[in-house]
Amino acid sequence: MKNEENKVYKNRWIMLYILLVATFMSTLDSSIVNVALPDMAQKLNVSMAAIEWVVTSFLITIAAFILIFGRLGDIKGKIKIFKFGVVLFTLGSFLCGFTNSLLVLVLARVLQAIGAAATMATNQGIVTQVFPAKERGRALGVIGTFVALGAMAGPPLGGFIVSIASWKYIFLVNVPIGIIVSILMVKIFPKIDSVNDEKLDGKGALLFTVSIVLLFGAIVQGQNTGYNNIYMIAAFVISIIAFIAFIYVEKRTEMPLLQLKIFNNSLFSISIVCALTSFIAISASNIILPFYFEDALKMPPAQAGLFMMISPVTLAIVAPISGYLSDKIGSELLTLIGLILTTIGLSLISTLTEKSIFAVLALFLVIMTLGNGIFQSPNNSLVMSTVSRDKLGIAGSVNSLIRNLGMVIGTSFATLILYDRMSSKMGYRVVNYVNGRPDVFIYGMSFVYILAAVICGIGAVITAIRLFGSKKKQVSKSLENNIS
Repeated sequence: MKNEENKVYKNRWIMLYILLVATFMSTLDSSIVNVALPDMAQKLNVSMAAIEWVVTSFLITIAAFILIFGRLGDIKGKIKIFKFGVVLFTLGSFLCGFTNSLLVLVLARVLQAIGAAATMATNQGIVTQVFPAKERGRALGVIGTFVALGAMAGPPLGGFIVSIASWKYIFLVNVPIGIIVSILMVKIFPKIDSVNDEKLDGKGALLFTVSIVLLFGAIVQGQNTGYNNIYMIAAFVISIIAFIAFIYVEKRTEMPLLQLKIFNNSLFSISIVCALTSFIAISASNIILPFYFEDALKMPPAQAGLFMMISPVTLAIVAPISGYLSDKIGSELLTLIGLILTTIGLSLISTLTEKSIFAVLALFLVIMTLGNGIFQSPNNSLVMSTVSRDKLGIAGSVNSLIRNLGMVIGTSFATLILYDRMSSKMGYRVVNYVNGRPDVFIYGMSFVYILAAVICGIGAVITAIRLFGSKKKQVSKSLENNIS
């Protein structure tokens, strides 16, 4: 047993690199498909509304299964669940690349997403389990970097692949990588794993899945049919009822899917809320920028791709440094600085027009991403360090769930506000870019970025309250010790 622990400690950085590759693949596939959708719709001979389910099915499945795999990680072992996820994701990727049927493609994406959910739910728990406290922030920071890199690098990388090869290679490129990762896991990862003699809460899992599938499905589909559609209203109502029933069941189950007591820890809950505001704001930005570059600024695709790489490159530099600093000076101050900078960056981008200088645009993007990079790593460290060792799996899955929830809400919120403001400007319903009227797009875009800045600013205020409350407690405790 001691030898196995020594082996884990010795190989912890190699294990991290393996986790990073799998995490990057899983996150990348949530965004890399977007740019290929028009080509896929044409090749598969289906409508744009139908092809969107290739993206939607992936996000909904991850959100529905991520808590379940987090709990299974605590019961069966996080490493075992992570390995299962990599194999399933690789199989799903293979099937995605060898079909000409939309139905089979969507089903393969669901399979792929189940595997991605298993890896996302357990990666942070594994890192927290194998890294000592003094290195944990740095390791979680690198994980956070690759999560954000996957989301941000998806569109330019997908555009490059589609420009030189078939859309199928967007999925097939995962297969050899997945096989290599699987082999390395067998050789490097420990044979033993932490296991609990507990059972999965099946009733809670079913209620949670129904609630999430209907909620996300209605949020996404409502953009096409309208949110006043009777089926959308019914989906929202049933989702709310299922969620209330889920909370009721969890409070009365001896071994629940989600131990609600985890939220009694104010540091954990506040960190989760701040993460949600951050991902809503950043996802709102990510969905708007490609349209701004190519339609409003008339950038050629290659140049737009270069500008879209500003954020991933900035993040790759900043996030590991931020994680390292969180190990040295603590996480709370860094999360506040990060959210303030992100809010400033979003506010500055809201002032851009179709005549803005490219250098100014690049500077604003760097400021926004600098803030996001400073925030993510310390916040992940805060989330994972506030729970006991046997709750690492569920804490990591809650954190990943919040990320996916933020991505869906941010994307939906951005397009909803954008088209609403554009429609108001034009005097009729608009659901696409209006050719020859960049001013109309800029008008809607400015509202999106202002509201994104407000949401992120709320997170900054909450973080400030948390920080000053923590400082106040430390001063009071120090005074008490001096008096005694």
